[in-house]
Order: sequence, then structure tokens, then C-alpha cells
Amino acid sequence: MPDSAAEVTAAGIARLAGVGRAAVSNWRRRHADFPKPVGGTETSPSFALPDVEEWLRAQGKLAEVPLRERVWQLVAGHPAGAVTALVHAGCALLLVRDRRAAWPALAAVPDERLAEVLPVPLEETLTERLGAERAVRTPSAVELAPSVPLLRGVVELAATGTATPTTGTATPAPGTATPGPAASGAPTGPAAPTGPDAHGARDAFEFLLGRHLDANPRQYTLTPPGPAALMAALAGPAATVLDPACGTGALLAAALPTAGDPGAGDPAAPDRAAGRPAPRALHGQDADPDLAALTALRLALSGDADVRVHAGDTLRADAFPALTADAVLCHPPFNERNWGHDELAYDPRWEYGFPARTESELAWVQHALARLRPGGTAVLLMPPAAASRRSGRRIRADLLRRGALRAVVALPAGAAPPYGIPLHLWVLRGPVPGERPPAELLLVDTAPDHTAGAPVGRDRLDWPAVETAVLDAWRPFDRDGVLAETPGESRGVPVVELLDDDVDLTPARHLPPPAAAEGAAQLTGVRERLTATLRRTRELTPPPAVGPTPGGLRWPATTVGEFARAGALTLRAGGAGTTAPGTSVAVLTDTDVLAGQPPSGVLPEAPAEGPGEEPVLLAAGDVVVPVLGGGSVTRVVDPATAGAALGRNVHLLRPDPAALDPWFLAGFLRATANNRQASSYASTSTRLDVRRLQLPRLPLAEQRRYGERFRALAEFEEALRTAGRLGEQLVQGMYDGLADGTVAP
Repeated sequence: MPDSAAEVTAAGIARLAGVGRAAVSNWRRRHADFPKPVGGTETSPSFALPDVEEWLRAQGKLAEVPLRERVWQLVAGHPAGAVTALVHAGCALLLVRDRRAAWPALAAVPDERLAEVLPVPLEETLTERLGAERAVRTPSAVELAPSVPLLRGVVELAATGTATPTTGTATPAPGTATPGPAASGAPTGPAAPTGPDAHGARDAFEFLLGRHLDANPRQYTLTPPGPAALMAALAGPAATVLDPACGTGALLAAALPTAGDPGAGDPAAPDRAAGRPAPRALHGQDADPDLAALTALRLALSGDADVRVHAGDTLRADAFPALTADAVLCHPPFNERNWGHDELAYDPRWEYGFPARTESELAWVQHALARLRPGGTAVLLMPPAAASRRSGRRIRADLLRRGALRAVVALPAGAAPPYGIPLHLWVLRGPVPGERPPAELLLVDTAPDHTAGAPVGRDRLDWPAVETAVLDAWRPFDRDGVLAETPGESRGVPVVELLDDDVDLTPARHLPPPAAAEGAAQLTGVRERLTATLRRTRELTPPPAVGPTPGGLRWPATTVGEFARAGALTLRAGGAGTTAPGTSVAVLTDTDVLAGQPPSGVLPEAPAEGPGEEPVLLAAGDVVVPVLGGGSVTRVVDPATAGAALGRNVHLLRPDPAALDPWFLAGFLRATANNRQASSYASTSTRLDVRRLQLPRLPLAEQRRYGERFRALAEFEEALRTAGRLGEQLVQGMYDGLADGTVAP
């Protein structure tokens, strides 16, 4: 096998064959002829891709490898690493995109000589497209030699237009080459005679870059496509755009009419970009040389704008000191202490005040303003603390006095990393000499409570609603300088109101709250629902208990574990599982079961390397039991909850309808004595061993008689819970209404 042959992990094999990773582990154990590892580690071995393909094909488990999967494996298994492979692939794509007529002659050169002839045309193309001083270095012939199979494959991928990611597919997409076993691991289909067009080259690189980013989620801090598109829309049309902390180039790509992150499924981004004039120049800088190189190639392949991207520390060594950009978009690093505080004390960029060591974000704000033309717009993604920390109040005050800060927008938690906190967008405007500073600052709060029932958390946001709310507030304010107040959502706040001792710019602290429960009429509705629910609880109150005998009944009992072994029920534990990219599956958590609420969790997406684990999906009639906390709680799954996935620390019991009634099962499992004898105790928690829970052995007809009583008790319990929630809502609504004047005493 040649040294340049690609390697693939077990996860990659699973993706090729369209199976789960557990199936690959089973094949390795059961089949003595399964290919032996050629690299990796003992816990994560890698295998030669050609050998794996040959084995899968011989076993009838693989028709053909899709071209996009073959090329991705060449990237992932590159001896110099995936980033180097992506840079080489991007260089080749840029060459054939900009010099399409030259590719047939290059494609005809044998593999052993192609690496020797490529550096010269690559150098010419990169210099012409990215400038003499650039983040992308021209690879040498020695460096290109292992990449030759990849370069041919990625050009073919771009030419066929099949660079669409498809999870778990095992058959080639239409138009994909159908290569047989190849010792080099390279695609063997004929390359297109004239090379790919601009769209094909861009899509191929976006696909490979997206796969790499998905495979290394903890290595990069990405700006999601929704916030990136919103930031570009807030900045408006711009001929020259700068991102001084460009990362993977998401913000600069969002400024293009064809914006979008690799693999992104955000439908709003193309709509917002449609019709926008393309920037003539895109400038970027990043401290990570690899990211700077990938961004430069990504942008060069995405359009015809002049692209100038450099590697380096922006605050310490600005690559564009003379630039006056029309727009600056930036997602700066947060909470940096080592940003250059000591050596940059007298830097001319600190026009609004010298940032404290703990205020690195305000250093990025002032850098953005220093690179803006008068009247240009900057949009920065900021941590919420930057709006209120006392150490930054003097700089915030000067930004307000001089009219540089025009809006602060609070995004909902989950919009962008770090996903656990609600980040802010700061919209800034380069002051125009001689113009009077604006009298108001726009404050917008898009927290879930204020956006028409938007759900909380990552992947559950109604992002189009958030984007619409922000732009509907910003555009009239930007045009007129004032905005009619929308309680709880947006307001133009006079600057003089903000210039106090704290200069706290947190939107929620300056926006009037929304009307309490829509005033007295809404509270009347809550009261009527509470009254009806209380009436229902009285109807459902169980009759007086009557014991059958002084000593009680004693039935022969059997444990849940024995019922499971006999096939009367199926026992499953929750927690594992992923979903396909672009889909959403709710998760019933242990908190949901304890609180009697609908599923509140969301399954994570499967990793890019291969299909994820199959989740345990609920069906109507299942009985779920939390195993932590020591409580005696069960729940029978109703049709509304069916289809959700089972969460961690929850067990599922699926009874055979011919042997067990689900309400009978759930009722007896809740008995306090039953839970006590089946629980074990650790130093800080109690855990329930579901298999040790006991059930009486009763005929099915008798089970159903008990089941009806348990069902009635569950309905009564739910009515009490609903009454409690409505009562709390009515009480709080009355407090709020009396306090804000919407309800009279």
C-alpha cells in the first residue's frame, strides 16, 4: 500500500456503510478477515481506506463510496493533518476556478510529476487573488506530493457538483464517479476536462470545511449562521468589510450575497443576503495561522471581491493600520486578560479611554471604531457583562456622549457560543466630524419571554422571529433616530438617562415590562380557568378509602426483572442517542417526569464522522420511571409524548398488552414501600434499582380494575398540579398588575 493511501477510523467506516459504530465493532470481532489497523491508537485505531472498501464490497455491505465521502476520507486521513489537506485542496480549487482553461493540461500530468509542476501556477494564482503578503503560503512540491490524490479528487468533486453532505448514505449521488478499488485511495473517475465552475469550487470547499468543523467542535468557536446574517444585515451594504478576529470567516462570508456557513441550514441567511451589493474588498485577521489561511481560501472561492487576510494578533500587530472600512463585523474572544494591556497603554486607538485589563472586549470595540470610516457601521458580538461592569463605565459613557454606540441588542441564550448566556450585539457608528451626536440609544431585548413564546435553549430558538424583532426595531431607529416604545422589547432611551454612576446598558434594566398578563382581562381569564380546574379537582377527589380486610390483601409478587426475563415487559435505560443533522427530537428528562411537564430536552446531532447512537423512543402506553432522587414517581406515556427520546436517569418499561396493564404497572411501582426496598443509598443520593421493584401476580382483568383507579388518581394529581400553576400565575399577575397600574386596587 502506498504511503499516501488514506486511512479511516471506525466512525468513518460506519459512515461509509451507513451503519452505527457498534456494527463496526461487531464486524471486527466476528470476522477474522476484517482489515487490520494500520495506525491510530489502541482505543481509536485507523484502517487503510482501500482495504476497508474492498472488504465491505466483498461482504455486500457497500455498493460504491460516494465521491464526497472518498474525498473527505482523504482529507481526514492526510499524513500532514486535515488543516493542511484543506489548505492544499483550497489552493487547487482556486487555481482551477480562476484558471479553468489551464486545468486540462495539468490534469494530464502523471501523479508523480503533478506535485512538481503545481507550485508555480499556485503561486501566481494566490498572489493575484490574495496578494503578495497573505495568510496562505504556496506549498512546495514535497508538501504537495502526499496531496495529489486529494487534489484530483476535490477537483472532480467540484466538477460533478455532488458536494452535498448526506449523513449515513452508502450509495453514490447522481453524477458521482464509481471508482473501483484503488491502491492509492484516490478517486479514479475521470476528471472534468475543463475543471469546475465557480459554484462547484465554492461548494466543494464549503462541504469539506464544514465536515472538518463539525468533526472538531471543541477546537473552534464558531459564529452560527443566524447571528452572522443578522450582524451583516445590521451593518448594511458595504464596499469594504473588516473582521479583525475572523476565525473561520463566517461573518465575512455573511456579508456576501451568497453567505452561509458550511453545512448551515439557516433559511434566513440567503433571504437577507439576496439583492445586497457584493463587497468590493474583504479584510480579515486572526491570531491562528490555520484559520486565517482557511478563511482566505473560503472567501476567495465565494466571490470576486478583493480578499486580504493576514495571520497575527490584531491588537498587538494590526495588519491594516491605514484601513477605513465601511463596515466592521467581529466576534472577539471573550474575557482575555493577556490582550496587550501593558504594552499598549499609549496606543492611539484608545480614543474613548484606556481599557482595563479585564475589559478586553472594550479594546476590540475601540479597534473596530478606529478602522471605520466616518459614518461606517460596526457590529460586535459581546458578552452581557461588558454592558454593566463598573471597570468599563467611563468608556461606555464616552461612547454614548460622542454618539459612537447606537444600539445594544440582547440575544436569547443559545444564540451563539457560549450558549449558556444571553449575548449582546453592539451596533456602533463612526462619528462624523461636525455632526451632533444622537440623543438616544436603541435598546432591544429578544429574551424568550418577549418573543411570542419562543422556546429556551440552543437549537430551540425561533431565530427568524428574533431576527425580525431586531431588524424591525433597528431600521426605523437608524432612519429616524427615534423609536416608539414597545414594552419589554425595544425602546429608544435618551442618552442622558444612561449617564449615571453605573452607565449600565443592559436592555432589560431600561425597558418597561410588558403589560402584566395583558391586564385585568387576561387575569380574569386565568381566574376562570383556575375556578374550572378547582371544580374539576373536587369531582376527581377519590372517595373515602375502605379496607377490604383488617390485615390487608397479600398477593404473590414478582420483580420487574423477572417479568422482563419472562417477556411480559421490555426494560430500557435512557440517555444515549443522537439525531441526524438538521432534525430535532425532543427528550423526556427526569426533571420532566418529576414535574409532570412535556419533554423539554433536545437530542444532540450525530457527529460528522459517522452515524450516531440510536435513541430510545417512547411509545404510547410505556411507563417511565426516574431512578435518582428517592421519589416514588412514575408516568404513563400519552400520545402527545410518544415519539420523544428517553433522557438520562430515566428507565422505560414497555409492557406486553396481553400480560400487563400499563396503569396497573405504573400504580404499583409508585408504592412507597416498593420504592424503599428497591433503592440503594450513596453518600449524596438515592438510586432506584428498577429491576427490584415488585408487582403482584394478578389476572389481566383484575389488573385493569386496579389500573382504572390508578388512572383516576393520576388525573386528579394532574388537576392539582394545573391548579397550582394557575394559582401562581394569577397571584403573580395580580402583584404585577397592581404594581404597574394595569390593575386597579
